[in-house]
Amino acid sequence: MSEENLSIKAKEALRHIRNWIMHNSRFPSMRELMTAMGYKSPRSAMLLLEELETNGFLKKKIDGSYKLIKDLEETETVRTVSIPLIGSVAAGTPIFADENIEAMIPVSTSLIKSGQKYFLLKVRGDSMDLAGINHGDMILVMQKKYADNGENIVALIDDEATVKEFHHSGQIVTLVPRSSNLTHQPIIVTSNLRIQGIVAAVIPKVNN
Repeated sequence: MSEENLSIKAKEALRHIRNWIMHNSRFPSMRELMTAMGYKSPRSAMLLLEELETNGFLKKKIDGSYKLIKDLEETETVRTVSIPLIGSVAAGTPIFADENIEAMIPVSTSLIKSGQKYFLLKVRGDSMDLAGINHGDMILVMQKKYADNGENIVALIDDEATVKEFHHSGQIVTLVPRSSNLTHQPIIVTSNLRIQGIVAAVIPKVNN
């Protein structure tokens, strides 16, 4: 199936879904999509979701909700690769588990190193604002289990993803915030910390 098979309304719905995910880091509810499309009944929105699923743009997750797996090809001048946007990290599940992935977002290949795996993460909080990573931004993360001192990393602590500057000495790892908010303090852990990757790029929050 291809974009040519989509109705105009389905394409419009797909744009609304993409923009909603970019701003909220989650798939819109049926009611939210219905409102965005100007419909009075959720059935109309449901039919568009079914059309998008049939044509390979959406996929149903295990819990019955949808995720975006393919976007519209609206430009031929930029080559992109689809990168998973991670929503919340479910306790005890790998960060790339199906239920953690909210969408597949097209990212320019100029930001990607060949042979490396990446994911996107929406930033919450101001613990890294002095490093240019602000609340609402997205970060492109290169998947790695190890990091060098001074690199900004994504790590799992108590099944929550956190972004901090990495420092390692012996068996002690210190995760340092770089924030104008002095309430943020370093986190001290041992070397068995679960590093998920290093920050490769910051995508600033887009304001409406």
